[in-house]
Amino acid sequence: MDGQPKSRLLFAESQAFVQWWIWLIVLGIAALQWYAFYQQILRGEPFGDHPAPDSMLIGFWIAFGIGLPLLFIAARLKTEVATDAIRVQFVPFHLRPVVIRPAEIVSASAGQYNPLGDYGGWGIRYGAGGKAYNTSGNMGVRLELASGKHLLIGSQHAPELAAAINQLLGEQRS
Repeated sequence: MDGQPKSRLLFAESQAFVQWWIWLIVLGIAALQWYAFYQQILRGEPFGDHPAPDSMLIGFWIAFGIGLPLLFIAARLKTEVATDAIRVQFVPFHLRPVVIRPAEIVSASAGQYNPLGDYGGWGIRYGAGGKAYNTSGNMGVRLELASGKHLLIGSQHAPELAAAINQLLGEQRS
């Protein structure tokens, strides 16, 4: 053994995009691409008044008919609070988690926010309130960082996330 204390998990959450209207948009775009592919490639009839070349239409079909729905199916916001750090990973955009050490955090508080008004939506966002990682809902934990920046981590269990972060901060500062 290396003598280092093992990190203990205090909180873990995995979230996906669950808003019905986002899925309606994603699936509507996908359905249009599938219909265009069916019409022009499989039936051989041009799609629209000014049809795109087959190669372009196939590219759009792959990107938006297949890729976009798969991206939203795979997208997850994973948040972990352990006794050594907070780890936030927005799969598949982060290959490795973003690690936030306790020394980087001044304070953490759970609360409500306006995803559209404060950050322009959901995902990895930047707004007047700083950076945000969120997938759904309007609850999260705001971190005030020692650098003067702010980070919001969206959570369906914001009070529990804040409690775990504050426990981490208390253990590190005592």
